[in-house]
Amino acid sequence: MASVQGASALGGQTGTRRVVSRTIRGRAVSDGAGVRLTRVIGGPDLPDLDPFLLLDEFRSDDPGDYLAGFPDHPHRGFETVTYMLAGRMRHGDNKGNTGLLRAGSVQWMTAGRGIVHSEMPEQEDGLMWGFQLWVNLPLEHKMAPPRYQDIAPERIPEVVLGGGARARVVAGRLRDAEGPVRGVATEPHYFDVALPAGSAADVALPRDHQAFAYVFDGEVRIGPVDSATGLARGELGVLSSGEQLRLAAGANGGRLLVVAGRPLGEPIVRYGPFVMNTRDQIHEAIEDFSQGRF
Repeated sequence: MASVQGASALGGQTGTRRVVSRTIRGRAVSDGAGVRLTRVIGGPDLPDLDPFLLLDEFRSDDPGDYLAGFPDHPHRGFETVTYMLAGRMRHGDNKGNTGLLRAGSVQWMTAGRGIVHSEMPEQEDGLMWGFQLWVNLPLEHKMAPPRYQDIAPERIPEVVLGGGARARVVAGRLRDAEGPVRGVATEPHYFDVALPAGSAADVALPRDHQAFAYVFDGEVRIGPVDSATGLARGELGVLSSGEQLRLAAGANGGRLLVVAGRPLGEPIVRYGPFVMNTRDQIHEAIEDFSQGRF
């Protein structure tokens, strides 16, 4: 894995500090053919966070929780981002594309005008752990041709933030590193930040991007020292606007996703795997899928 040395995490940083404006805890759900998930965005507590439509965490070492996988299903009008921490997932679609997601890899799929695909575990035991994020597309891109960005682990740069803190840069720029994901309309930043006990780091984000932090291991305090909010594993913090995000590890360290994107400010009409701007567009998507036009 590439490593990019950064300047001191806490020295010389300027700009408006982001704070946690709201805290959400994920809910247990079942999706696909019965896969057990924790849904953090996309449920009743947080239906969406423009441009983000859904965030699921899947984590289990019980094959009964994940072996059924996600058989063939359609998408239109948005992007799916799958980030694997452990295990292997095989992707296939109705255009003949196939790919293997392994630990540390990312797939950024732009469904655009329509795709039918499957995501099936390529293992029968062991830990399966990762995330799926749905990112909305603007009106002018909803009917674009589908495309995939399959990113192997070794292509994701890692930034040294100081004090032992490190970040994998999936998308966007952090210090001197730029993530491998390219050409996404919402100009996303997607970081996997690891903080050992006693460490702290500052992460720069575009001032007006919508952003969240999701802690998936340990505990992290987020925001300026005098007004920081502590988040434990399984909690998401919706972040205020600002240019700097301060992160400080709990007693046993912490690891979290920091994700930001340009809000679209457009109507959102959802029907299962279709996300469009109007009800008529949803009806058209249903008709196109039923007639085999995906």
